[in-house]
Amino acid sequence: MSTTGALPVPGGEPPSRWQTWFDTRFRTPATIYGLIVYSALLMMMSDHGEDVPTCVLEAFSTLIVFFIAHLFAHTLADHGEHPLGTAIRNAFAHSSGMLYAVIPATVAMLIAGLNGDDADDASVWALIVATITLGFLGWLAYSRSGAPRWARFVGAFATAMFGGFIALLEYASH
Repeated sequence: MSTTGALPVPGGEPPSRWQTWFDTRFRTPATIYGLIVYSALLMMMSDHGEDVPTCVLEAFSTLIVFFIAHLFAHTLADHGEHPLGTAIRNAFAHSSGMLYAVIPATVAMLIAGLNGDDADDASVWALIVATITLGFLGWLAYSRSGAPRWARFVGAFATAMFGGFIALLEYASH
């Protein structure tokens, strides 16, 4: 279960070094899962009446626990095929998207807080940005599959809406 290497665009050139780096970190289930969980965590933390920085800190701290659990699970699963050091490096490469992908939502929430929004309103902005990020990842997925432009838009929109819905569903279930 190697996590290295980008998928080439159908009929296109081999992936660039940047594309390989991006794909290894952002085109992973861990990235999408982390973004959805983090969005739900921000909304849950904002319900506790805390200020925006406290909500972000608590949500990110909880995400770090999920990240460590993911590193452990990936390392253990990969260790049967690779030496421990390689399994750990693969786990970090595969799981790091969980942390990178939440940066835009975090920035949106902090900016909203600096503009005077309370934590509830700021978490809405974070969810909007996370949903847009999911749409961007959906666009990339459909682009790489060679889908026509209209299908990319539909796929990106569906990806964004479904990801946002899952985050809201997770929030509502807690």
